[in-house]
Amino acid sequence: MSLHVLATGPLVTVQDRGRLGLAHLGVPRAGALDVPAAELANRLVGNAADAAVLEVLLGGLSLRADAGCWVAVTGAPVPLDIAGSARAHARAHARAEWLATGETLTLGTPTSGLRSYVAVSGGVDVPPVLGSRSTDTLAWVGPPRVESGTVLPVGRPRGAPRPLDTPRAPRRGALRVTAGPRADWFDDDALDRLCATPYVVSADSDRIGLRLDGPALPRRRTDEPVSEGMVLGAVQVPPSGVPVVFLADHPPTGGYPVLALVDEADLWQCAQLRPGEDLRFTRRRGSPAATP
Repeated sequence: MSLHVLATGPLVTVQDRGRLGLAHLGVPRAGALDVPAAELANRLVGNAADAAVLEVLLGGLSLRADAGCWVAVTGAPVPLDIAGSARAHARAHARAEWLATGETLTLGTPTSGLRSYVAVSGGVDVPPVLGSRSTDTLAWVGPPRVESGTVLPVGRPRGAPRPLDTPRAPRRGALRVTAGPRADWFDDDALDRLCATPYVVSADSDRIGLRLDGPALPRRRTDEPVSEGMVLGAVQVPPSGVPVVFLADHPPTGGYPVLALVDEADLWQCAQLRPGEDLRFTRRRGSPAATP
């Protein structure tokens, strides 16, 4: 079966767990930004955790099924409607819903957050590229962005849907950090300053990095390191002194020092923070002081 895309919002991409282990070849990892939301959507429709889903930025997606299937929408809460077959009514967020042959699923605008995830029983079955069905927006490795008119193949269902699951509580908090590999390039209290001051999410943020507005972090060294490998959650500090949090489509290498690393369990919040919202960091319990 297939899903026929009738309309999209600002950006819709196919994502799974990403391309792990290829950074040494210069290939970004990609993958869903809000991993818990993507995994929940897959559980609800009976998929394995690594099945490909649709990541939808700010809603606007409308698609039609050419055969009946289970669907689930998680992540940023959106108004959700299924229309067709002489019925049209709202459906629930974060639960399995039946999409009959010829019916249309439409996502409205999120009431909070940025990214919603749409799973279909059997998974989005586009051809994998380098072992993953994820779209990387840095180098555009993987399937192209999903546009109106795109036809998405769907795999064979492998498990029974779950009518309900326990979604992650949508509570946000400070991003927990540990000292990064170049913390000694900064003043002794730089990590404390990072955690003491709120930053504001910039409109320039995307799947590559969460860019921030706020106070600059003072550096002890004024030169730049040799380009070195970067990891998901690295808090890199460019010459402006204002930190950037690297997300799933980050470049495999970078030339600015990394002051801190964000705890992987907190990274989902970066997927849902809107421009203009405040962000705080906090030192992870047991983290040593950021001294040289």
